[in-house]
Amino acid sequence: MNTPIHQGTALITGASSGIGAIYAERLARAGHDLILVARRGDALRSLAQDLTTRTGRSVETLVADLTRPDDLARVESVLRTDASITLLVNNAGVGATAPLLQSDVADMDRMISLNVSVPMRLAYAAAPAFVARGTGTIVNIASIVALQPELLNGVYGGSKAFVLALSQSLHHELADKGVRVQAVLPGATATGFWAAAGTPIEHLPQEIVMSADDMVDAALAGLAMGELVTIPALPDIAQWNAFESARTALRPGLSRTSPASRYRTAQAA
Repeated sequence: MNTPIHQGTALITGASSGIGAIYAERLARAGHDLILVARRGDALRSLAQDLTTRTGRSVETLVADLTRPDDLARVESVLRTDASITLLVNNAGVGATAPLLQSDVADMDRMISLNVSVPMRLAYAAAPAFVARGTGTIVNIASIVALQPELLNGVYGGSKAFVLALSQSLHHELADKGVRVQAVLPGATATGFWAAAGTPIEHLPQEIVMSADDMVDAALAGLAMGELVTIPALPDIAQWNAFESARTALRPGLSRTSPASRYRTAQAA
């Protein structure tokens, strides 16, 4: 069996199960050493041992609750100082399916901390080191609700819209410095996310649910193809390209010296 060329080290958050654990397995098989970050130490260490046995890669674990400032700071420090890291997968996150009027605002605040502040801070920790070395990749796991916020809880949708916008901005700023950025927008994916978010996956129409293995494989294929935004379930990439073209076409009219004529007409009336 051919041994993959060493690809450097990938740091993956939310790595103890689900999408994060599948990323860990796929990346280890592709030749990455790993630093796995999650709260559940036992599950993390078990996964690390299994991956080392099956792939021969070096797998370190970093037990951290990323909503705790001291734990987050430890992960940031690793990203700043470990020169072997070539890939950051910002996967940790939580969701919610209940509407605003049925949601607890403290839970929403915690969601913003994990879904917004954490990927922002980790990207800010990794990017300068990647730029200094002239290479590196940041993968941010967003969601289709970044484009369709009406589908689920609005705070969750807003948090994933932030991840998409951050990714697009990072790409604009860093692409010419050797740093690649990818935002992944999964649809409904068969993981424990749904039960934690308040809607068991068994309650969803099964024709919209993708397996986590297929989702990660599609995301990695999109990364290999050089996509900035990967939507694993979208059949026709022309639809996304049209969406992006329409968004870009708005730019010249978004900031001008005077209001649009329809507002002047309304004021005169």
